[in-house]
Amino acid sequence: MLTTNPFDDDKLKEECGIIGIFGVEEAATRTVLGLHALQHRGQEAAGIVSHDGDDFHAHRAMGHVADNFSHHDVVGRLKGRAAIGHVRYSTTGETALRNVQPFFAELAFGGIAIGHNGNLTNAAAIRREMVKRGSIFQASSDTEVIPHLMATHLRGNVVDRLINALHQVEGAYSIVAIAKDMVIGVRDPLGVRPMVLGKLGDGYILASETCALDIMSADYIRDVEAGEMVILDKNGVTSLRPFSPAKHRFCVFEYIYFARPDSVMEGVSVYDARKRIGAELAKEAGVDADVVIPVPDSGVPAALGYAEGSGIPFEYGIIRNHYVGRTFIEPTDQIRHLGVKLKHNANRAKVNGKRIILVDDSIVRGTTSKKIVEMMRQAGATEVHMRISSPPTSYSCFYGIDTPERSKLLAARMDIQEMAEFIGADSLAFISLDGLYRAMGHTEGRNSKSPQYCDACFTGDYPTELTDQSTENVTQLSLLAEKSA
Repeated sequence: MLTTNPFDDDKLKEECGIIGIFGVEEAATRTVLGLHALQHRGQEAAGIVSHDGDDFHAHRAMGHVADNFSHHDVVGRLKGRAAIGHVRYSTTGETALRNVQPFFAELAFGGIAIGHNGNLTNAAAIRREMVKRGSIFQASSDTEVIPHLMATHLRGNVVDRLINALHQVEGAYSIVAIAKDMVIGVRDPLGVRPMVLGKLGDGYILASETCALDIMSADYIRDVEAGEMVILDKNGVTSLRPFSPAKHRFCVFEYIYFARPDSVMEGVSVYDARKRIGAELAKEAGVDADVVIPVPDSGVPAALGYAEGSGIPFEYGIIRNHYVGRTFIEPTDQIRHLGVKLKHNANRAKVNGKRIILVDDSIVRGTTSKKIVEMMRQAGATEVHMRISSPPTSYSCFYGIDTPERSKLLAARMDIQEMAEFIGADSLAFISLDGLYRAMGHTEGRNSKSPQYCDACFTGDYPTELTDQSTENVTQLSLLAEKSA
C-alpha cells in the first residue's frame, strides 16, 4: 500500500473534531456541514447521533465525511432538531468501527451519546478497576470510561452524573453529549482543547472551531471557557462551573498547525498568529537567500510572515496536487519512490539557481523534511535553509495528539546541527520558545506571566498527572495505545 500523502505522514496528527446542535431544523444535515469544515481534525472515521424528541438515531462509519454522509437516505434517517457529530483521528484505541464516536449508551435515566476531543491520561487505570468490578467495555477508546462512570453513579440527573464522571478523569477534553431534550458541551479545567459556541436562528451550536460555524452561516457568540459546562435546551444556554479554577493551558500547537487558518481561537485569528510566528522567526533566524518557500499547505502563513519580516520574496516553490486519493496499491519499490511526487512537486522555475528558505511548521521524525530538501536540490536549488515555526518537538503529547514515542522524535535524539545534517539542509533553525510566546502577545516571552499555553511537546512541562504512563499501568496501556479521541 502506497500512501499518497508522503509529506503528511510525518506530521503530528490532528486530534478530533466535534459538533453539537440544539434547536435547529435538520440538525443532522447541519452537523454534516460542520464536520466537513472540521475534516482536517480527523480523517479516519465520522459519526452522528441525533434525537427527534422521542428516539435516538445514529450513523457511524470509517472514512471521510463525504464518503459516508453524502446520501439522503443516510442523513434522512438522522431525524430531529438536536444532533452531535464527531470526526476521528485515533490516539488511543485501534482504528476500528467499534471505536468510532459518538458513543451511545442506555443508562438508568435514559440514553446518552458522547463525542470527545482530547485524551484522558488516567483512562487505563479507571478501566482496569472497573473491569475488576464487572464492567464490560465494548471499545478500546479512552472515551468509553465516561459513560461507564456515569452508569455507576447512582444519584442525580444526566448533568450531575456527567459532572461526577469528569471529576474522576485526568487529561484534556472537549466533550459534546446529547441526551433527551438537551445537548451538553464541556471543556476541561485547563482548557487544553478548543470549543466555541454559536447561534443559528433560535438554536445553538457547539464546535471545535469557528470555521464550522462559518460553513453553517451561524453567528459566533464566544469560546466555551476552560472548566465550563454549557447546557443547550428549550431554555436556551445555561452555563455551569463544576470544577475548581485552574491555570489556563490552551494547546499552543492549535495556532501553529492543527486549527484551520480561517478559524479564530481564544479571540486570536489563527492565520494572523501564524504570520506573526513567521515574522518572529525571521528576526531570530534570518539568513541571506533569494526566496522564501512554504511547505504546503500548513507552512504558508508562517512563510508569508517570514517573507514580510525578512524582505525576501515569497514564492510557491512546491506545488500541491489536491486531487490525489489517499492511497493506491502498487507493489514495486520504483513506483513507490516516485509516489512522493504524487501530491507535491517542485516548481522548478522558482527554485532553480536560487538560495531558498523552506518554512514548515514542525519536524517530527525528520523523514518529510529530508524528502523536501532532496526535492529542492534536484530542482536546482543552490542552498536550502530550513526554518521551523515551532520549537523542537522533543516530547510526546498525551492530550489528544498522535505523536510518536519520544525515542522516535528527531529533536529528542539530535541537536540542531545533527538534525540539519540528517535532513541535508545547509542550515536549520526553529523559533525559540520565548519567540513563540512573543509572537502570541507575551512581550517578555514565556516567563512574562504564568504559562498561558500547554507547550509540553517542547518543554516536557505536562500540566496534569500522567497516571497511565506509570509502570504499574504499562500492561493495560498496551491494550489501549495501539493508536483517543
